[in-house]
Amino acid sequence: MAGMRMATPLLALKQGYSPLAVGALLALFALTQVFFALPAGRYVDREGLKKPLLISVTLSCLGASLSALWPVFPVLCLSALATGGATGMAVIALQRHVGRMAQNPAELRVAFSWLSIGPAISNFLGPVLAGLLIDYAGPEPAHISGFQWAFWMLAALPLSTWFWVRSVTELHAPQAENHQTPRRALDLLAEPMMRRLLAVNWLLSSCWDVHTFVVPVLGHERGYSASVVGTILGSFAVAAAFIRVCLPFISRHVKEFQIITGSMACTAVLFGVYPLMPSPWAMGLCSILLGLVLGTAQPMIMSTLHQITPPHRHGEALGLRLMSINASSVLMPMLFGAAGALAGVAPVFWVVGSVVGWGSHMAWRLRPVEQKSAPH
Repeated sequence: MAGMRMATPLLALKQGYSPLAVGALLALFALTQVFFALPAGRYVDREGLKKPLLISVTLSCLGASLSALWPVFPVLCLSALATGGATGMAVIALQRHVGRMAQNPAELRVAFSWLSIGPAISNFLGPVLAGLLIDYAGPEPAHISGFQWAFWMLAALPLSTWFWVRSVTELHAPQAENHQTPRRALDLLAEPMMRRLLAVNWLLSSCWDVHTFVVPVLGHERGYSASVVGTILGSFAVAAAFIRVCLPFISRHVKEFQIITGSMACTAVLFGVYPLMPSPWAMGLCSILLGLVLGTAQPMIMSTLHQITPPHRHGEALGLRLMSINASSVLMPMLFGAAGALAGVAPVFWVVGSVVGWGSHMAWRLRPVEQKSAPH
């Protein structure tokens, strides 16, 4: 999906579509997950890992292959819906399975720290491989055949996922004790800890969105080249990947709520000084520090979620979390754009930083009372 999110807008722009159309195309990657994350989570609770993952592999291969066969805008939109939805279901299935493997909170922290390295690597690997094929696989850079080769390569990647997990043993959750009452997402939201966790998760996800959106705008205002802006954003991704490699060892000694609270407090400070940085080097340093602090938070949120949710509803809770994140990814860039046009980009950083700093008190209260281990 990371490769498709880079390649499809480039092809749409090359074909003459407007930035508004490209923005709508990018929103489609998240839109499917907004509507299907909860049903996918419930399906994963019933079926486990392999069936949902096989559906995801098939759907993502089909979505990328369609763009390779017919590289036109309507098909690109269809591919975005397919690969976005497939990735959402795969993420829920993998996160639930890893949560079932751990038997205590310490193992949960370590397991999700390792699992979080995967998205960090894919956000680098997918766009880089696709970009190389787009530039060098055709008779000239950005030729349509280069895009088609990139789409074929991206269609083949999910097959490797199935190769690695086909022999994994299923870990089914225990059934609910009461089958009479229908399950509703509102039941999960009735728990104060779940509401607190989703609020913290939304705030931290908004920080990723605002950084990705505002830094190119800020760089453009200051006259920085595209390569400089790309390097600033790339340093953020590399730092996030680096800290996640270190996180399994850090998390053995620090609790989830401490890491999340520290992440939010540091993010608030960095957002306060980011627009004041006078040079690309200074912005790059801020970007690296921001990647380090934000990269620690999501694995700890996943660990906490598994501790506060009934075992037979882990998939549903993961779907609820994914739905809230993707709803934010659809709406927040439009909000940031409107606010930036009215007041400039610096106030966007400062407002979001202030809200995140204020929200850190919720993270400090994310302490599960009852530790739910995952029986085998």
